[in-house]
Amino acid sequence: MEFDEVMQELARRGTPQTKQTYMRHGAPEPLFGVRIGDLKPLQKQLKGRQDVALALYATGNSDAMYLAGLVADGSKMTVRQLDQWAKSASWHMIAGCSVPWVAAEHPQAGKVAMKWTKSRAELVAVAGWATLSALVSVESDDALPIDDLHALLSHVEERIHVAANRVRYAMNNYIICVGTYVLPLAAEALEIARQVGKVSVDMGATDCKVPDAASYIIKSRRGQPVAAKRKTARC
Repeated sequence: MEFDEVMQELARRGTPQTKQTYMRHGAPEPLFGVRIGDLKPLQKQLKGRQDVALALYATGNSDAMYLAGLVADGSKMTVRQLDQWAKSASWHMIAGCSVPWVAAEHPQAGKVAMKWTKSRAELVAVAGWATLSALVSVESDDALPIDDLHALLSHVEERIHVAANRVRYAMNNYIICVGTYVLPLAAEALEIARQVGKVSVDMGATDCKVPDAASYIIKSRRGQPVAAKRKTARC
C-alpha cells in the first residue's frame, strides 16, 4: 500500500464513536477514530515500509501517527528524526506509545531518552520516560546503563509528585518497569514504589486510573524475582 491508499483506508475505518472516545482521552484533531484492532491488518501490510511510516507520522493525524509507531523501524532512524517525533507528538498516547516503541529500537535509545526526560515540554518528557520503560522491558540487563537507571529511580522518588501531569504517569510506569524487569534494581524499585505511594494524575473525562506501582510490580513478576523480558515493546 502507498501513503495515499493508507490514509484513505484510515478514513474508511474511522468511526464517530471511536473518535469521540479518543478525544475524551485527550486526542486533538485531526483524527479519524480508528480502533487499534483495526490498525493491525494495516500494520501487517505495511511491514518494512519505512517511507510510508515516516510520511504517516508527519501528517499530524493521530490514527496515522499511531500506525506509524507500529510500522517504523527505529534502528533505521536518525537521532534527529527521533527528536522530531518526540517534539511533534500530538498527545500523550503518541508520546507514551508510538514514540517510545520506535525510539527503544535505536542504538542510542538510552542516551536519547535520558535527554528527553529533562525537557520542559511535557510530552517530550513523557516520551523520554516511556522510552526508558520500553527499553528496560526488552533489553538484557547486561546491555542496560544500570548506574544511570539507578540515578533516575532516585530522581523519580524525589520529583514524581511535583512533576507535570502526564510526566507523573510516565514516571510511575518507569518505576513499574524497572521493578518488573531489571534484576539489579528490582528490590530498590519496589521499595521506592512503596515509598512513593499513590500518584495523582488528571486523567480527564475518563475512568482510567493510575496503577499502584508496588502492587503492579508484584503482580507482574508472577512469583519470580523479575519477569521475563518482552520480545517487543509494541502492543
